[in-house]
Amino acid sequence: MTQRIEDYALIGDLQTAALVGRDGSIDWLCLPRFDSGACFAALLGDENNGHWRIAPAGATVCTRRGYAGESLVLETYWETRTGTVKVVDFMPQRDRAPDVVRIIEGVSGTVEMSAVLRLRFDYGSIVPWVRRADGHRVAIAGPDSVWLRSEPQVKTWGQEYSTRCSFDVGEGDRVAFVLTWHPSHHPRPTLVDPFMALEQSLRDWRDWSARCTYRGPYREAVLRSLITLKALTYAPTGGIVAAPTTSLPEELGGVRNWDYRYCWLRDSTLTLGALLSAGYVDEAAAWRDWLLRAVAGDPADLQIMYGPAGERRLPESTLPWLRGHGQSVPVRIGNAAVEQTQLDVYGEVIDSLFRAREAGIPAEPHAWNLQKSLLGFLESTWREPDEGLWEVRGPRRHFTHSKVMAWVAADRAVRTLEADPSLDGDPARWRAMRDEVHAEVCARAYDPERNTFTQSYGSAELDAATLLIPRVGFLPPDDPRVVGTVEAVRRELGHGGFVRRYTPAQEIDGLPGREGAFLACTFWLADALLLMGRKDEAREVFERLLALRNDVGLLAEEYEPIAGRQLGNFPQAFSHIGLVGTALALDDGEVVGVDTEAAG
Repeated sequence: MTQRIEDYALIGDLQTAALVGRDGSIDWLCLPRFDSGACFAALLGDENNGHWRIAPAGATVCTRRGYAGESLVLETYWETRTGTVKVVDFMPQRDRAPDVVRIIEGVSGTVEMSAVLRLRFDYGSIVPWVRRADGHRVAIAGPDSVWLRSEPQVKTWGQEYSTRCSFDVGEGDRVAFVLTWHPSHHPRPTLVDPFMALEQSLRDWRDWSARCTYRGPYREAVLRSLITLKALTYAPTGGIVAAPTTSLPEELGGVRNWDYRYCWLRDSTLTLGALLSAGYVDEAAAWRDWLLRAVAGDPADLQIMYGPAGERRLPESTLPWLRGHGQSVPVRIGNAAVEQTQLDVYGEVIDSLFRAREAGIPAEPHAWNLQKSLLGFLESTWREPDEGLWEVRGPRRHFTHSKVMAWVAADRAVRTLEADPSLDGDPARWRAMRDEVHAEVCARAYDPERNTFTQSYGSAELDAATLLIPRVGFLPPDDPRVVGTVEAVRRELGHGGFVRRYTPAQEIDGLPGREGAFLACTFWLADALLLMGRKDEAREVFERLLALRNDVGLLAEEYEPIAGRQLGNFPQAFSHIGLVGTALALDDGEVVGVDTEAAG
């Protein structure tokens, strides 16, 4: 069995990322992009599917670890009976080729180190041909080529389709390994100096972190979450992937395993709000620009997600040679949900562009025409059922959240015109649409006997997405229907002090099994309580969530309170966005992205 999800730390170069375990093994790395094939896939299989471990001989797990200051440079300490060493892992922001740098530093005494490298391209399925060249190890298979070198040179040998070495590190010694990928038909890329790259990476992250404007009591947690969001950014385009992993299970041993290495439109509003609230205007503008490029075209063709550069084709398939994390199969790559109809994304896109304009990000000339086109399509389709924001694989329904976001789309369009009368549009028609959606939701999605909004029209099931009703301004937070909904969700979807998205049932989402509590939804609960004036309760929920972070401050998508395990893809952007928003709200009393001016 591979390590637990929460046993991993993240390193990355703003185009891809790797997961490093407490045992010193890199068990997941896709090259050259987040959504490329993995060359280390032990996370979803075993060591024969690819990994790279550096640790003291005979050691199992590290003594302690953490990031160097406000950076993404990981420092792992190993204390042994003969001495102490530190392993520094990072990925320099790349020039052309992606590099993984691992530096072993002697702290005290002398420690015998062991390193094992198993490269397995195409998600652990292809063993490369390894040879020596210019004193380095070179692994090649098809389009992929990887170079391994050490400074000073360490003798390596091949054994059992792996590259191995052992060496002693004394106090003050430094041994660096550099793993570099490039297309196999290209010449070897320029070699980086690992020690200069370390200093540059620390400077880069220090300068970036210094731009954070939040100075409140949760600064450490907020900044770590912002660094994580930055690490999940695909720098060439500004897109932010939901997670760097695929198929980490929402239920151990279950089938709810999905590929999250893509950019979801519904994350856009909350991502934009979190970045802007913390002072990262450039990143927010880059995300806005990615959004505009991705959604350009016929509104009928709008997708819920895209590749990091805006790719549309994300075909889903399974990898039968991988046994899955915790025996959770199938292991999937690609995501068939890209073909679903989810009407809420129209509202999220229009709301994001509205927020960007409000924040002073200069509007692109075509942005308003795009919003009008999206709203025009939504006017004729909002009455239709859809798969909803949770991407259920059961029958389409009239999901409440989808209708609420249709209301948001019309509301933000009206308010954009009110703020800038020079723009062209039809505010009277959009006000009529807004009023019609509002009346229908209140009539068909509200259960007066239980005093709560339900997941879909006429259903008995609840949905944590209804916690967003006061946040988007559909109803004020003191409305009895909102208060009743918050209490009902807390009562019926509560799970060990946290909140499930909904009650999984095969007739609803088309899948067997259950899942853990959804962390983003629990942050939404804290926000809703804060909006209702119940700050102490909100803080209690928030600090319960903070306690779930692993030793380096990272959160997955879900948590299972009974087993005490993080679940789902890791680290999860949506969870860290929620953390940033709630922390800032508790500090200044204003929930990030909340709309108190909407015409509810």
